[in-house]
Amino acid sequence: MSGVSVRPGGAAFNALRLAFAALAVAFLLLPLVAILPLAFTDSVFLVYPISGPSMRWFGALAESQAWTRAIVNSLIIGTGATIVATVVGTLAALGLRRELVPFSGLLRSVFLLPMVVPAVVLGVGMQILYARMGLASSYLGVIIAHAVLCVPFVLVNVASSLASIDPALERAASSLGASPVKVFQSVTLPLAMPGILTGAVFAFATSLDEVVITLFVAGPNQTTLARQMFSSLRENISPAIAAAAFIIMILTFVLLLTVKGASLYQALRKRQRIEIG
Repeated sequence: MSGVSVRPGGAAFNALRLAFAALAVAFLLLPLVAILPLAFTDSVFLVYPISGPSMRWFGALAESQAWTRAIVNSLIIGTGATIVATVVGTLAALGLRRELVPFSGLLRSVFLLPMVVPAVVLGVGMQILYARMGLASSYLGVIIAHAVLCVPFVLVNVASSLASIDPALERAASSLGASPVKVFQSVTLPLAMPGILTGAVFAFATSLDEVVITLFVAGPNQTTLARQMFSSLRENISPAIAAAAFIIMILTFVLLLTVKGASLYQALRKRQRIEIG
């Protein structure tokens, strides 16, 4: 008699679990499925059925100075906020990794506060602070504001990667004479890189999507794509908004593919080194 036991109703439970997962995925994706095809309509209204396919609204984005400036601003601000948030979030995760750090739980909660504090409260506070510091309506001010929102996502992802690292690997490297800096460069950083890259992607996506704080701290010259979409929704609802949403989705999708490709490449290289060794 085999040692494998089959629980009664196990197949039915697995089917129910898969069905629930499919419904959850459908619930998340249906809004995207509903709006993104309208980016390719030749109509001037966001209506179904689509009268005919057209790329006219992407051309309208390219020809509009307001939309092109918003796209460029989003790339500049998103890149800057991602760099700042990735550095700060990674350093915070490394510093809070050890339980010997006093009040590590409290400090971690402080770093995660931007995830739970209402964006309006943060926006008002930053607007008052920036007015006194001379950062109002500046690129640096918007980048810092977006970075504050992005740091928690980096911290969570990097902390998760660091928690999965076996401390014995670092101790082994130290026992072989490696300095703390060398241990970090050769052991800790490569193993934590998937979490760092994932956190950077979340940070960039959060910056692209942020509109509330941008309304408070950005000036006319720092209009982002999300803010331009918000303004267009109030003034004139057109398929250009769907085209802009499509661009945001493509940027996020490309970043996710890049991170997955980098992680897969790193795993393959690690496997090759093990086979060669």
